[in-house]
Amino acid sequence: MDLNYLRRLLRIFDESGASELSIEEEGMTVHMSKPSAQAPMMMPTYAMPQAAPAPAAVAAPAASAAPAAAAEPAAAVETAHKVVSPIVGTFYRAPSPDADAFVQVGQHVKVGDTLCIVEAMKLMNEIESDATGTIIKILVENGQPVEYNQPIFLVKPD
Repeated sequence: MDLNYLRRLLRIFDESGASELSIEEEGMTVHMSKPSAQAPMMMPTYAMPQAAPAPAAVAAPAASAAPAAAAEPAAAVETAHKVVSPIVGTFYRAPSPDADAFVQVGQHVKVGDTLCIVEAMKLMNEIESDATGTIIKILVENGQPVEYNQPIFLVKPD
């Protein structure tokens, strides 16, 4: 399809009262739709996590063991490689809802291994690892929106 032809179609569609339009021509399909007045577009809202209340006093032996255990993962997180989303879209851990996730925490990955999919404008974009190592944390929940350059995985380099 000619780009000028598409521009004219978009202009006519915007000026019309139609809410949807599908055109198939030369083996290519174009689908356009407008949000309806009765069903306004829903915008995602984000809430900051609430701080957990401070725990009650703990016995001395448990208190001395906890900081050492917490320091180890914190150090691993600080030295971890961040795999970031190259695009804005929706994060999916698996190729389909009934399939297994591409990767799990603790799994070893190599450069080029598929980690997830980010859907953008109905296109499924496989996101590949840019580091070799072990997945130590998945930073995004399945089905959640991601921003450009947002960290989505932490990989402990080999």
